[in-house]
Amino acid sequence: MTMIKKDFRNYIGTALGNFLFAFGLNIFIVPLGLYSGGIIGFAQIIRTLLSEYAGLQLPQGLDIAGILNFLMNIPLFLLAYRSISRKFFIKTVFGVIVQTIFLTILTIPQVPIIEDVLASCLIGGIICGVGIGLTLRSGGCGGGIDILGVYFSLKRSNFSVGKLSIVINAIVFGLCAFLFEIPVAIYSILYSVIMAQAMDKVHYQNINMTVMIFTKKDGISKQINEEMRRGVTYWKGAGAYTQEDTYVLVTAISKYEVATLKRIIHKIDPKAFVIFQEGMSISGNFEKRL
Repeated sequence: MTMIKKDFRNYIGTALGNFLFAFGLNIFIVPLGLYSGGIIGFAQIIRTLLSEYAGLQLPQGLDIAGILNFLMNIPLFLLAYRSISRKFFIKTVFGVIVQTIFLTILTIPQVPIIEDVLASCLIGGIICGVGIGLTLRSGGCGGGIDILGVYFSLKRSNFSVGKLSIVINAIVFGLCAFLFEIPVAIYSILYSVIMAQAMDKVHYQNINMTVMIFTKKDGISKQINEEMRRGVTYWKGAGAYTQEDTYVLVTAISKYEVATLKRIIHKIDPKAFVIFQEGMSISGNFEKRL
């Protein structure tokens, strides 16, 4: 697959993922008066304060939370452009714009489609989680915490995106409990937990793998360095039966990079013997990626 085709598929996946997130949020969660986490949660709270307490008149079914979320992400766009990479910046802006469009044009039902709050949290959380997971799996980014997470991960090797998410979401749901009602905060937390679980099932970048490659062909390590930007350690060995010289390569990758690695190996040596080991922990100089 050429890089153009791969980028095109990634942008399509990012658009589809953001559509699913906006659909699950606007159709199942917002009609119940519940709130998402992260920057979008702050945007939703501001929207509620503007419409219910400041008297801002909005057309029925229109939610300006997406627009507010976009405006709040503008400083983070600048951070992504200056401190991370141009490619990441472009994908982030594209993802947030698509998300904003869908959050704005998808009409919010005046009456919840499913009256049972728990059922709506379950369905909405699954749809939103699948959407976010698909976006991340496609190399996209929904802005907000994702940008801060990537930035601090690059600055500090021991930084935890999960801890940052917990702190920000604690502030969001704390405001929900203070400004509105405690059940609103509780059900919003429940929706966010379900969404996070669904997201992890789709987006598995946090599943690390170690790979051992046995090949008689030269060039695989160089291709992994150049195309995947992953480090490789290798040494020369010999087959116990054939006594033929062979290269033994070891690298560590995220699970979603497996397909790319297999393609590289097969292109250079279709007969290479490869061992994948999943789920081990990694410390040190290992780059976490979206």
